[in-house]
Amino acid sequence: MLAAVREVFEQIDEVAVERGLRPLSPWLLGQRPPSGRELAQAATGTAQLALFGASVAVHQALCASYGVPSAVVGVSFGEIAALTAAKVLTVGDGARVAHDLAVVLASCPGGLSLLGCSEQSARRLLEGAGAPDAVVAVVNDDRSVVVAGPVQALARIEKVAGDVGVSAVRLRLPFSSHHLALADQAEVFATSVRAYPLAEARVPVYSAVAGRRYRPDDDLPRRLADCLVRPAVVPTVLRQAALHRPDVFFEAGTGHALTVSARRVLAASPVAPPVHAPLAEPDFPW
Repeated sequence: MLAAVREVFEQIDEVAVERGLRPLSPWLLGQRPPSGRELAQAATGTAQLALFGASVAVHQALCASYGVPSAVVGVSFGEIAALTAAKVLTVGDGARVAHDLAVVLASCPGGLSLLGCSEQSARRLLEGAGAPDAVVAVVNDDRSVVVAGPVQALARIEKVAGDVGVSAVRLRLPFSSHHLALADQAEVFATSVRAYPLAEARVPVYSAVAGRRYRPDDDLPRRLADCLVRPAVVPTVLRQAALHRPDVFFEAGTGHALTVSARRVLAASPVAPPVHAPLAEPDFPW
């Protein structure tokens, strides 16, 4: 695993310096790695480069131990890492796209809140809170959704949710996403992605925003930009990816939220594969 981390972040450090940021590997791999809060407070793009690098490093380490995956699934920001894993983007260009998105996100007003309920219940909460300018941004599973909108609207939604016993947590992200009000920002991001060469995917890539597998004729810069304006529906693409009948699902990220959702979504599958979050499992066998 450490070899994959060093290899990936060597390439990301080049992009960081190119974009006027501090190299990440001495910081992340040093005696005192930064906390999530410290990463969030660093210069724009630092946290996104760190998260992108972690996902790509986990993917490469898993490939070394378990072989090339039969498919990859991208959820929101994770679509950049998924396309990099499928060799559509190089690691360097994937890092540049991640930084481009971070710059665009800095101009996306509003916020995001995690609700512990179904999509249908979330829509009722939005209506009950009188928040027509808030939307369901991400459907994780039948018990977890993310809503996006102005911070005042989110505050009302969180209060109404609390009144009816639904958990509501404001995500520590100073921007919104998956909202139609961000059409101008999506256009800027799509234009930036067009600057990079895109290769044919080596493995199938499923997009939670597109709701399907990417096709060779897809306008990928536009599809990536859709992540700013369209909702991500995770269960749909997890079920589609499961049709490849994988032996196991791995979450190539720093947490385990997608793992929880995958276990819930795939539990009713005739052949439910095990699901693991390597970085959240101290004894994971690399």
